[in-house]
Amino acid sequence: MSQMDELRGQIERIDEQMIDLFEQRMSISSQVAAYKKEHGIPVLDKDREKVLIAKNAGKVKNRELEVYYKDFFEGVLNVSKSYQHKLMEGVKVAYSGIEGSFASISASKILPDATRVSYGSFSEAYNAVVAGECDFAVLPIENSYAGEVGAVTDLMFKGDLFVNGVYELGVSQCLLGVKDSSLESIKTVVSHSQALDQCSEYIKRHGLKSISAENTAVAAKEIADKNDITVGAIASKEAAKLYGLTILDYDINESAQNTTRFAVFSREKAVIKSNDVAGDFILMFTVKNEAGSLADAIAILGKHGYNMKVIRSRPVKNENWQYYFYTEVEGDIETEEGEKMLKDLEKECNMIKVIGTYAADMKI
Repeated sequence: MSQMDELRGQIERIDEQMIDLFEQRMSISSQVAAYKKEHGIPVLDKDREKVLIAKNAGKVKNRELEVYYKDFFEGVLNVSKSYQHKLMEGVKVAYSGIEGSFASISASKILPDATRVSYGSFSEAYNAVVAGECDFAVLPIENSYAGEVGAVTDLMFKGDLFVNGVYELGVSQCLLGVKDSSLESIKTVVSHSQALDQCSEYIKRHGLKSISAENTAVAAKEIADKNDITVGAIASKEAAKLYGLTILDYDINESAQNTTRFAVFSREKAVIKSNDVAGDFILMFTVKNEAGSLADAIAILGKHGYNMKVIRSRPVKNENWQYYFYTEVEGDIETEEGEKMLKDLEKECNMIKVIGTYAADMKI
């Protein structure tokens, strides 16, 4: 046997071992896909991918081979993602609005393999998951300029679904018009109230009248149907393409950093635990009607090492002058310390509700 034959034989034996390891890895990958499918977690997690590639590449002893290992491992991850995408087919995701709305765009980016189902309101999309019509709902919870989406926060408080992901979508609002319209011909703009808020300075500066619509894409469809050169819509560039409209002006939102946060809701609660990516959880509570009870509740979070990033109050519907508190907290709730914190909170609160956990700072 020649030296070349011996070397080829060694490579073949290694390849056979790799086949066995490949099948083992893909079997576990299918279990990961099943978990993601059940809990509304997207296949792609760019932050974790970067961490994994850097961590594993750092273990390569021959530094000359590090760059080649990165290419090899990226290929392994791509194959795994492709397999998971295939297994994720058939999932239904609810959103509020119609095709071309920012919720539709967000849903398509978070769960690209899912079938998107349109609903007329936040509550209809939410309840579609409760009823089992859809597997997930993707709904907006906050805009960096216009603030919280109170109707969705109320659904969290009253409903039974869990949040298993929160994602940031950069929002660029555009002024759309029908054929032959121009900036000068537009006298009235139609859009969702949040979009009108985001573009309030632009609307005021151009002396435009504003009319509220169910959402931005509905506004775009309405003006396309009316075919009136004096009426424009504030919506996405995707909506312009869908409904055959002309983009008369780009990026008309007041804030250049305009971002909307979307949450993924499901019937099952996922446990997001990772040493690689920092996690957050959403906590809602009501406090006893006693002096200092809110301050005491906040102090308990700090006492147990949790950093409260957000706190907002909302009125409890049908209960005059009663309020609940929405908080986003940094830290792992699924720990012994988390259990102790919740037990201490129970002493100060009438109601405590952990809505879900999610990886922080995910952008789409």
